[in-house]
Amino acid sequence: MRALVFESPDKPVVIDKPMPGIAPGEVLVRTRTVGICHSDYELLAGRYIIPISYPVTPGHEWCGEIIEVGRAVKGWRVGDRVVGECVVRTPERLHHFGFSMDGADQEYFAVNPDWLHKLPDGIDDRRASLIEPFTCGFYAVLRSGGTNASETVVVSGGGTIGLVSAAAAIGMGARVIVVDPLASRREVASRLGADAVVDATRDPVAEVMELTGGKGADLVVEASGHDASLANTFEFAREEGRVSMVGINIGRKIAVELGKIQIRNLAVRGCIGSPGVWPAAIRFLERTGIDLSPIQTHSFALEDAVAAFDLGKDAGKCIKVTLTAN
Repeated sequence: MRALVFESPDKPVVIDKPMPGIAPGEVLVRTRTVGICHSDYELLAGRYIIPISYPVTPGHEWCGEIIEVGRAVKGWRVGDRVVGECVVRTPERLHHFGFSMDGADQEYFAVNPDWLHKLPDGIDDRRASLIEPFTCGFYAVLRSGGTNASETVVVSGGGTIGLVSAAAAIGMGARVIVVDPLASRREVASRLGADAVVDATRDPVAEVMELTGGKGADLVVEASGHDASLANTFEFAREEGRVSMVGINIGRKIAVELGKIQIRNLAVRGCIGSPGVWPAAIRFLERTGIDLSPIQTHSFALEDAVAAFDLGKDAGKCIKVTLTAN
């Protein structure tokens, strides 16, 4: 079978490798689609939030089909379409699928079914590979109390996590404003249903205040991790507003007026991943009918994964690059 392997930092290759076998408590999954995530580039560069080693196969935003079931497995059958969680526990340790252990950027892989969730028929294979990032955006909104039709939500950052956070807030009924410097991302935010988009290069705080009648947002989701976005986060929020910090900024220091948290009586929560929300997020997508496919701007065959990773580095050209297999 074909597999993408990071042999060492900055050395991705597509290779042929043997088909995996399965233990009695595992299932064999045929990969259908896999999204490329910004954190995959961190892995490729030789850094990640937990210890990693090489060689490793990436791929944690995936959809697949069960083609073999171990004799000790109950409740799963051949033909089930599935997605899987990223942060998983084995008897030895806590793993990140596709980082500290091999992921789904290969045609077949063995997996513990405890990590899986069955897909409803209404979500096709391509869109299903966005479920993992959607759970992160869904969690980012829920962690700060959720939202509803009475509220305005500002999402700062229009990359994948910002856009899925916006989609979650839209699905909950909120008025949503997305702030980003790239016109292409703002256009996708509008296609997803954002009520307004703001150019981050043109005094976004003033424009958000104008759009909210000088009040500010009930909830701000900081989803970019970039210095300028972080510096404006507390400025977007109303008095007694909430802030959800999901964009990753590690190892850098920036000037932020932290006194705004106290002066405005803000509730600020950090979040990472999507613990405990996968079943709810899948039901949410199924019942709301939210179409996340505008986020998927480019598609490549798995055998062309190296070229896909090269393209994905250019935020001006693409948002989500998706690999397809089988």
